[in-house]
Amino acid sequence: MSAATRSTSRGARSRRAPDRLCAEAVELARAAAEEAAAPGTVGAWLEAVADAHADRVVTHFFEANEPGYRGWRWAVTVARASRAKNVTVDESVLVPGPDALLAPEWVPWSERLRPGDLGPGDLLPTDADDLRLEPGYSGAEAPPPDSAVAEQRPEARGPSRAAIGAVAEELGMGRPRVLSRYGLHAAADRWEETHGPKTPMAQAAPASCVSCGFLVPLAGSLRQAFGVCANEYSPADGHVVSLAFGCGGHSEAAVMPRTPQPPPPVIDETVADPFESD
Repeated sequence: MSAATRSTSRGARSRRAPDRLCAEAVELARAAAEEAAAPGTVGAWLEAVADAHADRVVTHFFEANEPGYRGWRWAVTVARASRAKNVTVDESVLVPGPDALLAPEWVPWSERLRPGDLGPGDLLPTDADDLRLEPGYSGAEAPPPDSAVAEQRPEARGPSRAAIGAVAEELGMGRPRVLSRYGLHAAADRWEETHGPKTPMAQAAPASCVSCGFLVPLAGSLRQAFGVCANEYSPADGHVVSLAFGCGGHSEAAVMPRTPQPPPPVIDETVADPFESD
């Protein structure tokens, strides 16, 4: 590895003096940089740095006036053989300087993905060791009832594997993977943040969702803390909400009174009404 590919900060440079002949080969280094760069983009010579791990190897740095490469420098490494006076060019490369404008660190797509980015036709693969998931139960791992490793004897083997599989599928246990405890907690944290008791909507609500008739409770352990709003006029309609969430659409917060009905007319049928004759 040449000095051009190593850090050129003051603390990382060697304190050895550059080889005299290599240090004097400024024009040779400039010609190599101009050959690799666009015309007129090689600026003034900056410095010569001796290689920290090799003798008679020096890197010359020149200003780079390349558009879009602010703070970058052309680095040309030259060297000569032992007892030779002929200096040759090893390589020339454009490298960032101490104040160079650099692109942000690359982030994998799986870490750049945000909620709502998935659109129609998009495929979102999950890792085999995704912490949000754990293996489910399908019954395929259980040995046949009449096998040597079965826990029960054939004559008292109980329900068949098909029956167990049907029950497992109905309970949601027939899937290859199900939510892990970490996945449940992560989902609960998200729902609590968007539709929880600390939101401005819940703070101004007349009552919480736990007593609302439009709440559809979830199944499983999440039933104790979450449900789905089924009020079409609520801003949380169709969303998972915390039982401590609330809004102005609570079913019992403001019950509209019935429209008053006028009393029926009173007709006295025991007295005859006189009518004047013409």
